[in-house]
Amino acid sequence: MSHHNTRMSAQETLEAIRSRIASAIPGAHIQVDGGGGHYSISVTSTQFEGLNTLKKKRLVYSAITDLMAGDDAPVHAVDRLDTLLPGERAR
Repeated sequence: MSHHNTRMSAQETLEAIRSRIASAIPGAHIQVDGGGGHYSISVTSTQFEGLNTLKKKRLVYSAITDLMAGDDAPVHAVDRLDTLLPGERAR
């Protein structure tokens, strides 16, 4: 039975978010900050080329769905999600 550790430390959660996104979007530059269930994520990738904002965000959220599932999930909210192409700056 696959079951995520519901008692992840903040550092483990940051690493889990980063590794899941890296698996889903190989070669992406990923920054994750936060704690206490609330995180800010910035992902820069050429894979976002030609995708609208919703599709870009869905790509990232689908990678971390399991971290957001359940009442005691380590990720309660993503307060900010930037999905950028290389060379773009967050607004």
